[in-house]
Amino acid sequence: MHPLLARQLKKYCRDGQTDLEGLSKAVDDAYASFEHDRLLIENSLEVMSQELGKRNRQLAEQLSDKQRMMDQLSISNAELRELNGKLEATRNQLLQSDKMASIGQLAAGVAHEINNPIGYINSNFSTLRRYVASLCDMLGAYQEAESAIGSDEVVSRLKSMRAAMDLGYLCSDIPQLMAESTEGLERVRRIVQDLKDFSHADTQKEWQLFNLHLGIDSTLNIVANEIKYDAEVVKEYGDIPEIECLSSQINQVVMNLVVNAAHAIRPGRGRITLRTGVDGEHVWFSVGDTGSGIAPDNLKRIFDPFFTTKPIGKGTGLGLSVTYGIVQKHGGRIEVESEVGRGSTFRVVLPIAHREAGDG
Repeated sequence: MHPLLARQLKKYCRDGQTDLEGLSKAVDDAYASFEHDRLLIENSLEVMSQELGKRNRQLAEQLSDKQRMMDQLSISNAELRELNGKLEATRNQLLQSDKMASIGQLAAGVAHEINNPIGYINSNFSTLRRYVASLCDMLGAYQEAESAIGSDEVVSRLKSMRAAMDLGYLCSDIPQLMAESTEGLERVRRIVQDLKDFSHADTQKEWQLFNLHLGIDSTLNIVANEIKYDAEVVKEYGDIPEIECLSSQINQVVMNLVVNAAHAIRPGRGRITLRTGVDGEHVWFSVGDTGSGIAPDNLKRIFDPFFTTKPIGKGTGLGLSVTYGIVQKHGGRIEVESEVGRGSTFRVVLPIAHREAGDG
């Protein structure tokens, strides 16, 4: 029996007498007090449950907010890393462009200085050629006049001198030597002109019409020493219009691709094939080689700044990155096909007409 009930029974059942009315009232009061306490406890539990639910919802919202903040921070960090990478790539491309501009200015200065002596050497050679022709004609006339000389001794000495110096051979060989020297000077003049065209050291910043074939030929002349021991160059040009571009930058693209092709062929000797053509409103050119090819895993990374498969100290990893940036700047695209052991082909597609950013 519960102690409280026992106390109530003792209170109302004394000396053999039972106070039923008091006992009933006491029981009713106890039940009423219990019901009151029960309701009070239930209400308290309900309030506590609601408060706990509210706090749980608040905590869940706070956790959700924190998770969103963490996600945003993670995205921001990734974007920041990507932006830093782009800034670093842009900085290095600018450095490379500055180097090329400096080299171009230097090349143009050298070309200008070389052009001056070549000019007067050419002029002097032209005059010398006429002088030599006149001298040979005069010597021929003297030879014909020998029969009119009365002194046999003089005639004998002249014939002896003519035989000793082989005058006939000299008169035929000197013009050939002059012609070969003139051809050599013309080659130097062309190389100097190609150097000026390639560097475009006036630091061209305006978009102008450009003959791509002439640009490729000029660039090939500039890098001839770099590739002549590694590859035979084959040109398969199509019928293409002039394109609107920054010619010095397109020359740089050609140079990077051709030199890379030559390096891919080493060691040994192979072939570099340059092709051009038209595709709708675009002109394309390709540089193919019979070199070592590019592994599939590396194909995805070849345009990344500083990525190179060359030994340390042999390459900066910026050539193709700069090339990609120039092509993108011109609104074009660059495609690559490669097979390990068979070679690679880089195809550059450029719009014929330049469109400013935002134009249709």
